[in-house]
Amino acid sequence: MEKEEILNKVINGEIKIYQIENYTKTPAEAVEIRREAIQKIKNVTLDYIGRYSLNPDNLFGKNIENMIGAVQVPMGVIGPLKVNGNYAKGEFYVPMATSEGALLASTNRGASVITSSGGAVTTIFRNGMTRAPVLKLNSSRDFYKITEFIHKNFDKIKKEAEKESQFRKLEKIVPYLVGRNLFLRFVYDTGDSMGMNGVTIGTDAALKLIEDTFPEAKCVSLSGNLCTDKKSSAINLIEGRGKSITAEVVIPNKIIQTKLKTDANTLIDVNYRKNLLGSAQAGSYGFNAHFANIVAAIFLATGQDIAQVVEGSQGFTTVEENKNGVYFAVTLPSLEVATVGGGTKIETQKEALDLLGISGGGKNSGDNSKAFSEICAATVLAGEISLIGALSARHLAKAHIEYGR
Repeated sequence: MEKEEILNKVINGEIKIYQIENYTKTPAEAVEIRREAIQKIKNVTLDYIGRYSLNPDNLFGKNIENMIGAVQVPMGVIGPLKVNGNYAKGEFYVPMATSEGALLASTNRGASVITSSGGAVTTIFRNGMTRAPVLKLNSSRDFYKITEFIHKNFDKIKKEAEKESQFRKLEKIVPYLVGRNLFLRFVYDTGDSMGMNGVTIGTDAALKLIEDTFPEAKCVSLSGNLCTDKKSSAINLIEGRGKSITAEVVIPNKIIQTKLKTDANTLIDVNYRKNLLGSAQAGSYGFNAHFANIVAAIFLATGQDIAQVVEGSQGFTTVEENKNGVYFAVTLPSLEVATVGGGTKIETQKEALDLLGISGGGKNSGDNSKAFSEICAATVLAGEISLIGALSARHLAKAHIEYGR
């Protein structure tokens, strides 16, 4: 069927927009036809959406459906940012994609403060992607026999959960009981992938083994929301999901004065009253100034699951008195990142990861994603330092006026 004939059939409703790939030689051709059809149907011009460098043939069936083009978000870099991590060591130029003026300028100032102070020290203190199905029991008493079975047969369940994957490793299963509803929170090491799809597949396989043994226990939903994915939750704040990480730096008084135009006591006071007291009064899970700003910009640039900014925005900023300066730290309990899979292989996003030297899998499984989490956390630290500094010096409004926001 020729292109024009397909186009006319789409406009007339004989071919649905999601069916076009069935009639074309390549996904790229389908994208053009679909965009042209939408333009004619809605009488709009989509010229800019139609200009892009991505290859639709690599995206179809993996990253996008019903594609008509691409949206462009300005991307910049901040740095050099010195990171003294266990996996990320050295000075980095960090790609960030955003349309918010002043964000990169501010984060860049924070990076300068960190680098001038000797670099950010990072510590990953937990690592695990989760999936938590919910099972409906006949009685809450069934809890005992099912959890005993899981305990005694963990190796067998683990084998099922890890089947057909060389990277997915089941670490533990944590049970939670609500009435006769049993939630089983499966926790995995997923190597350099973020692993959400993988742990879903693994959990489904493991669950079949449990259900075969206890046919009276019915899985109501493979995700019972105790995972918790893409929603604000206390369990992610406390138990973590993905990488749980802290980035810290000691900032000398001289740098506080010259680069942030304030003093140690004011930084401590602003953080206490804004980030701690203010967040507590609001009932927030984010005891910080703007984690989400930095996490979202890095996620957009590097092909992460952007909705997981929800979890990444949860966490704590702490500023404490230190000899000749301040101890400044950020703790992100639920930072879900990857260097393989998902959007990380899209051409522009892969280049952004290449810029950081962490595209693809590491020499040892998980090394690159851990390095990436350390860079992310250090960049979040830079953003917090600069914004708390601007608030302390009463420069926030002035900066937004200067950058047109």
